[in-house]
Amino acid sequence: MICIAWFISDNHFNHKNIIKYCSRPFENIKEMDEYMIKQWNSVVNEGDLIYHLGDFALGLSTEEYIELVNNLHGQIILIRGNHDRKGKTFLKRVGFIEVQKKLIIGHYILSHRPQDESQIPEGFTNIHGHIHNYKYKENTDENKYINVSVEMNDYKPIWIDI
Repeated sequence: MICIAWFISDNHFNHKNIIKYCSRPFENIKEMDEYMIKQWNSVVNEGDLIYHLGDFALGLSTEEYIELVNNLHGQIILIRGNHDRKGKTFLKRVGFIEVQKKLIIGHYILSHRPQDESQIPEGFTNIHGHIHNYKYKENTDENKYINVSVEMNDYKPIWIDI
């Protein structure tokens, strides 16, 4: 089965401290969120499928979540990250079409955190986020991983044929 989709992670919409933690080039949350929405919508069309690999947003009300998801093009499947603490029912109610902890599609493992290298079967690739713009652990076979954190891709989803 071939699935053609967009991938992104770690937007951290509405998270002030992420600007400092990851040296994001923004003055404030408003500037960051507006830029990420613009970048997302510059490549994703309304009917496209997007796998968001976690840490979508922090501290939003139900109405703010709904507004944010509605402002982003495409249909979003959320792979929950460590900051996605709202319940699955809530996340589906605000607009995600599916919410999972991890998915395996073809020879790809979709997760928020990079999987332990010893747990990745031969011939598989782990598409993940979580590490933002930080390096993998020393001696990691980086050919087994694709990091889709926003800092790695100019804050927009990337297209991967899986």
